[in-house]
Amino acid sequence: MRCGVRLFHLLLILVFAACGTPVYAQVTADPALFEGFRAADLRLATAGYRLSTANAALCDRLEPGQGIQVHTLDQYAPALRPAVAAHFRFAGALAVEGVVSGSPAERAGVRPDDTIVRFGDIGVAPQADGPASTDRLVAFWGAVAALSPTAPIRVDLLRAGVPLTVTIQPIPACRTRYELAITAALEASANGDMVRISSGYYDSFHGDLPVAAIAHELAHNILRHRERLKAVGAEFGLLSGFGRNMGFFRQVELQADTLAVHLLARAGYPADLASRFRQHPVAKARSGMFQSPSHPHWRDRLRVALAEEARIAASGPGAPFVAERDLPLTGDWRPLVPKP
Repeated sequence: MRCGVRLFHLLLILVFAACGTPVYAQVTADPALFEGFRAADLRLATAGYRLSTANAALCDRLEPGQGIQVHTLDQYAPALRPAVAAHFRFAGALAVEGVVSGSPAERAGVRPDDTIVRFGDIGVAPQADGPASTDRLVAFWGAVAALSPTAPIRVDLLRAGVPLTVTIQPIPACRTRYELAITAALEASANGDMVRISSGYYDSFHGDLPVAAIAHELAHNILRHRERLKAVGAEFGLLSGFGRNMGFFRQVELQADTLAVHLLARAGYPADLASRFRQHPVAKARSGMFQSPSHPHWRDRLRVALAEEARIAASGPGAPFVAERDLPLTGDWRPLVPKP
């Protein structure tokens, strides 16, 4: 299933339902839409878990890696919540949407559609009325990130109405939350605490290629790029590609490109994944005349990927720029591009 297209259709249904358009019956009659949402979320969660746990040694901000993908009734339009609750078997406000294969959560016995009553010392408030919101989800993950990255976590669940308690033994993971944006557009960003990627990536890039973009955004978080850009007074948005801003933004983009190749290698992805991503027709087309000057040309980014892949083949993955993440950015990006 092309999850980006299906999810975009679901988004339209959610919006129309919130506006009172009579599509409720259509949603309840098509569980494949809900399962498409689940599959896409879990695909991103799996890649994020794999990257974050495999690269924990490079991160100075850690969280407990446990492998649960959760969702809340609050995320859905009020008119849709009864259908969502029935399909995903919600018995409260917070439930398990999916579980990463081989993760601590799976080993502990957590299953999709379990309702979370308590997660460690984190309680779950009852469901309330109101418009669609991710506030509860963001607050939950923020509280989870503050837990010890290695201490056992007692989780109280409801499964088919029956109370159940399991204990998850997490493993350290880079402190980053992964969020799927439901849009056909190609969007990816990192804000220091979160990596956000659009479902359009899964439509445009086959196989594991979207993971190259996810690793790039995680590299931004590991290297604290957003806060370092703010520290030097770089201007975001339309001004990012002009004047001194361009140098700062190209520097962080190339640093993230470089580190991302090593993150992928540490996580066991194919050795040429980054270079294949950069050579993909869609990636090349995005780096054309309409791209902001804040981002390097695809040929420069491909040179970086190929050089780092060769370096890893010769001596194994490293940790480029990690030791420099407390230093101010210089804006000197040209030395970061290998010569042809």
